[in-house]
Amino acid sequence: MFDGHDPYLVALSVVIAILGGYTGFGLAARIRGTPGVSRRLLLAGAAAFLAVGIWTMHFVGMLAAPIPADTVYLVLPTIVSFLICALVVGVSLFFLSIGEPSQRRVVSSAVLLGAGIASMHYVGIHGLAGNFAIRHDGAMVVLSVLVAIVAAYGGLRAFLARQDGIRLIASSIAFGIAVSGMHYTAMYGMHFVPLPAEAHLHAAGLAASQQILSVVVAVLCFVIAAGFLLSLVPDPRRQTTASATVDPVAEAAVAVAQARFSEPGPVAIPFPRLMSAPLGGLGQPPRAAPAVRLPIEGADGTHFIDTADVRSVRADAHYTRVHDGTRERMCPWSISEAEAQLDPGQFVRVHRSHIVAIPHVTFVRKEGDGAVIELDGPSPHRVPVSRAKIAEVKARLGLARRHA
Repeated sequence: MFDGHDPYLVALSVVIAILGGYTGFGLAARIRGTPGVSRRLLLAGAAAFLAVGIWTMHFVGMLAAPIPADTVYLVLPTIVSFLICALVVGVSLFFLSIGEPSQRRVVSSAVLLGAGIASMHYVGIHGLAGNFAIRHDGAMVVLSVLVAIVAAYGGLRAFLARQDGIRLIASSIAFGIAVSGMHYTAMYGMHFVPLPAEAHLHAAGLAASQQILSVVVAVLCFVIAAGFLLSLVPDPRRQTTASATVDPVAEAAVAVAQARFSEPGPVAIPFPRLMSAPLGGLGQPPRAAPAVRLPIEGADGTHFIDTADVRSVRADAHYTRVHDGTRERMCPWSISEAEAQLDPGQFVRVHRSHIVAIPHVTFVRKEGDGAVIELDGPSPHRVPVSRAKIAEVKARLGLARRHA
């Protein structure tokens, strides 16, 4: 069945899947840093582009296949296949956009996404009508579903990586492999069985010819290409935010270093730091007073939270997520700006993406090369500690060994 495919249409189908993945994941990357209605619009747009990419790739692949000439496409199963795809993609992205995605949630999303791609394919395949019956090789059906799930997991993992450009490219390629790999694996195990002339089956319900489908697919290819090109246009608001945070980042690093050397905290500090404290304070300008409240973005506007209620701050793109012991909420500050504004006697940056409130630490444990600490509250949560910060955290918690 796989022999006889048009190689140009096969290549086009893979490219369409990759472009749809790039556009959809590009929109999804902005979900976690956007509050309110805009967040839901981005989620809907990301799901729509990914679903259109999957659906369009499928039917470009069908046009590339050597199917019987008198084949028509039943409209209802074709539409249902798209709705299945859009629903599954939307749910998968929603699972990844709330909070810090755990390994279990990523695996569940990959299984759901892979199963959704496979369901879309087989529902769309059985929308074909003509003087034939369709038979599937059971082993190839299982293999196609596994290909979709594994590649979908790779795409989601790449999407959750730190590097924006590499992340989008890798996740879109993995997404394209997931969709096209599943499709052509399934097509390899599919066979058309001609029926006797007297057993000719008429299409039940509204049907469309291959020519009409070609027009629809061409329009959707244009939509995906247009969305991809628009996604490459720089966002002036993000550029302004990035440029505005260049100087404060450098100033924050200097201010925090000065504060750590010249302002002793309320808990034990390592002996070498005590020795070097007077040197760090000579000739340095005084540090600005620490902020007593943090701005929090909500659907109805900006709220403020007392720093005494803050348990941790987590970097999220150009913004941060502030945990108050119950839940995370978005803060418009960058992680560097938050570090510069918070009181260094109460807060310490334990990881490149995490700041914690030392008075709220209730648990610490070594884990791998680093460590993990737990913060109190109605909903206690844990935060990773990088290897380079373990000694400082232990000192701030009074766990460092004291030497005579």
